Amino acid sequence: MEVRTRFAPSPTGYMHIGNLRTALYAYLHARKNNGKFILRIEDTDQARLVEDSVKVIYDSLAITGLEHDEGPDKGGPVGPYVQSQRLPLYKQYAEQLLKEGHAYRCFCDKQEKTEEPGEEAHDGPILGYDGRCSRLSEAEVQANLAKGMPYVIRQKIDHEGSTSFKDFIYGDIVVDNKQLDDQILLKRDNFPTYNFANVVDDHLMGITHVMRGCEYISSTPKYILLYKAFGWEIPEHIHLPHILGESGKKLSKREGSVALSDFLNKGYLPEAILNYIALLGWNPGTEQEYFTKADLVAKFDIARIGKAPAMFDMVKLAWLNAQHIKALPPEKAHELFQKFYPEKITAGFDIKKLSGILQGKVEKMSDIPAMTAFLTELDEKYAVELFVHAKNKTTLESSKAVLADLQGILSQTVWNHDSLMAAVKGYAEAKGAKLGPVMWPMRIALSGLAVTPTGAIEIAELLGKEESLRRIALAIKRL
Repeated sequence: MEVRTRFAPSPTGYMHIGNLRTALYAYLHARKNNGKFILRIEDTDQARLVEDSVKVIYDSLAITGLEHDEGPDKGGPVGPYVQSQRLPLYKQYAEQLLKEGHAYRCFCDKQEKTEEPGEEAHDGPILGYDGRCSRLSEAEVQANLAKGMPYVIRQKIDHEGSTSFKDFIYGDIVVDNKQLDDQILLKRDNFPTYNFANVVDDHLMGITHVMRGCEYISSTPKYILLYKAFGWEIPEHIHLPHILGESGKKLSKREGSVALSDFLNKGYLPEAILNYIALLGWNPGTEQEYFTKADLVAKFDIARIGKAPAMFDMVKLAWLNAQHIKALPPEKAHELFQKFYPEKITAGFDIKKLSGILQGKVEKMSDIPAMTAFLTELDEKYAVELFVHAKNKTTLESSKAVLADLQGILSQTVWNHDSLMAAVKGYAEAKGAKLGPVMWPMRIALSGLAVTPTGAIEIAELLGKEESLRRIALAIKRL
C-alpha cells in the first residue's frame, strides 16, 4: 500500500509554527516510505479567509523545501485540491448519509456554530444541539421542504454506548457517545463543515496517515463514526503533542513569534527552523541534534514521536541556527548577510571580509546590525573599567602603558592582518609578556566592548589605520 499523507491548511493568515511541524512530519513520513505528500487547501469557512493566504502557504512550503507531489498548483489524480471547488462531492455524500439514515435535515432557526480547527476540544459533555429535528417524521420533513424552509444536514449519532479508536501516539481512546453532538455536516449554503469535508476528502484522496494536533482527539470519534457510516477504511490517526511557549501554555501569538515569516525576517534559516521543529515532539533516539533535511528524511520514524508536550526554546533554536549558518558556503552566507548590513557598514567596510568573520559567530542574522554597530560608532563613554581583566592580569595603568607603546609601533606598521599580528606579537615578545595582556586593552580601545565578534587584529584591519589610531589615542587620553 502506498503511503499518502497530506497537509491541509486553511488560508486564514500566516503559517503557524505548529502547522509547519504538521506539514514537516507528513512530508518526512511520505518521503521515508517513498509515498506521496499532498497539499489540500481547506477554504470552506469562507468568513475566515484572508487575502493572499494561499500564496503564503505556497511560499512557506517552497522556502522550507517541503515539496508536495499533488496539489492545486500541480494537479493530480484525485483533484480538485481546493475544497471550495469540491462542493458537489460533499453534497453527494451528505445526501448518501441522509438516505441511509446516518444524517438528518435540521430546520431549527439557530445560528450555526462556526467550524474551526481545534474548536471542538472539550473535557466533558457537549451542551450543544439537542437533536430535536432527528425526531421529525418523514411527513414533517417533507412539509418543511415544501415550505422552502432552509436546513442544514446533521450527523445522526446514537448517544448510547461509546466510540473507540486507536491513535498511533496516544493509544486506545474511548469516548462516551453522550459527549458527541450531532455535528453539522452541510451548512445552508451547501458548504461543508471542516470535520465533514476532512473525512470525505481524506477518503477520496486515499490518505493513509492523518497527522494533526492533539486538540483534535476529542472530535475524532465523530470522524470515526462517519467512516463507519460510509463503510470506509479508517486511516491511521497520528495526533501530535502540543508545542508550549515559555509560559507553559500552548504556543500562540500572545506568547511571542509563532509565524514562520517572523522567524525568517529575523534571519533564521529555513533549514534551521525545520531542524528545530522536527525535534519538537520527535526524538531521533541518539544525541544528534543537527540535521539537514536529507538527514531528517533518512532518520525520521513516526514511532519516535512522543506524547509529552514540547517546549519551544528560543535559545536552542538560535544555537541550531548558528550551526546551519556555519555550514553554509561562504559565498551564500555573504549573500544572506548583505540584506542585514546597515548602510553605513556596506558603504564603509570590506563586507565580504566582515561576512567571513561573522559567519562563525552570528546566531541569527537580525543580530548583525547590533554586532557591527561599534565599527561605525564608538561609544566614547564606555566604562574604562573594561580595561581591567583578571585573567589577563591587566590594570588601568598597564593598559595605558601598552596602548601608548602600540600607538607608536602601529603608526609605522603596514595595515594588513599579517603585518599587524607580527607587530603586536613582536611587541609582546620584546616585553616578555603573553599576547593576552596586549590584545585585551587593544580590543577594548578599538571597540569599547568586552565582547566582540572577532579579535583586536581583525577589528583594526576592518577599521583602517586612521580610525584605529584615533581610537587608541582616545583611550590613552581617558585612561
